[in-house]
Amino acid sequence: MRLLLVLLLPAAVLLLPFLLVGDRLDAALGGPRLVELLAAAGSWAWVVGIALLVGDLILPIPASGVMAALGIVYGPWLGGVIAAAGSFLAGSLGYLLCRGLGQRAASWLLGQRDLRRGTELADRHGGWLAAASRALPLLPETVACAAGLVRMRPAVFFAALACGAVPTGLAFATLGSLGADRPLASIAVATLLPLAVWPIAQRALRRSGPPHPALQNQRQGEQQGCKDS
Repeated sequence: MRLLLVLLLPAAVLLLPFLLVGDRLDAALGGPRLVELLAAAGSWAWVVGIALLVGDLILPIPASGVMAALGIVYGPWLGGVIAAAGSFLAGSLGYLLCRGLGQRAASWLLGQRDLRRGTELADRHGGWLAAASRALPLLPETVACAAGLVRMRPAVFFAALACGAVPTGLAFATLGSLGADRPLASIAVATLLPLAVWPIAQRALRRSGPPHPALQNQRQGEQQGCKDS
């Protein structure tokens, strides 16, 4: 129960800016205004686009709209690469900031038992959520922060993040460049593609490295307990 409440904390914190300034940002960045903003930045439009996507970590910026606008300005491929980079950076920042709280702070917030349980759940199933969440509202930041808080293995998180960010960026940029106005279809495509890519990356990770140290220690303790009994 404590683990669930602490994992919901990032969602509550991220929801607050949406309630406070969501309408203003929607009015300022809605519709063609994003394209106008990027076009006005000239050769620095890619920097503005990435900054907006990273800013979505703390502000309710329409990330899918920014990715589509990058597709309109730069085309599907270059726009998609820039959108993917921005999404990846945003997820990385959320993860690293929460992980930077340190083992002691995480143990204080969660307790040793729930921290161990959270780490185990994240390493086993968190990759699916980290990959599939990039196309959805609010969830990408929540998942990234929660993964950092429970100290999900970096190799697993960043691989899953890439599997989610790249297809999502390319999908929304392509739809933007084509002038497609089908948000539900674009979200479906951007969510399903990472689910197809992640199993491949997951197999590669299993072959290339050991499990998280916390899980390794836990398994060693269980094996020692079996021997003692």
